[in-house]
Amino acid sequence: MEIVTDDAAVQRVTSWRLDEVHLDALPDGPLAGLRDQRSAHRDLPGYGVLADHSLVYLRDASPEYDGTAYLAELGPDGRRLRQIEQRPDGDTLRTEDWPFNPPIDLRDPQYAPMEISAEAFEDAWRRARPDPDAY
Repeated sequence: MEIVTDDAAVQRVTSWRLDEVHLDALPDGPLAGLRDQRSAHRDLPGYGVLADHSLVYLRDASPEYDGTAYLAELGPDGRRLRQIEQRPDGDTLRTEDWPFNPPIDLRDPQYAPMEISAEAFEDAWRRARPDPDAY
């Protein structure tokens, strides 16, 4: 699912006869759950601070990655454009991203503390080698 708010994109698809869903009118179900999640985020620190940026740079070193850190360049729609994988052994790989990866919600406050500078990302990008297994 993707929520489209760009007026030009909405106008472009009006002839497609797509079902329209108003999130505020949903009783229960998966879409209502997403609405409730967004509502809960609104009062948290960091909510929306990354939205409306032309580019966003994040560093995610979550414990489930076993020492690997991922740096990502995201477009204004939350889609990953480039990624750097910094492995614990010091190997660093870079990839330009596949356009079908789902976007992340740039309003979600969990991403605000992960933000890094464009300079930090570009420096890591220059030092990384191309991923030989990238598509």
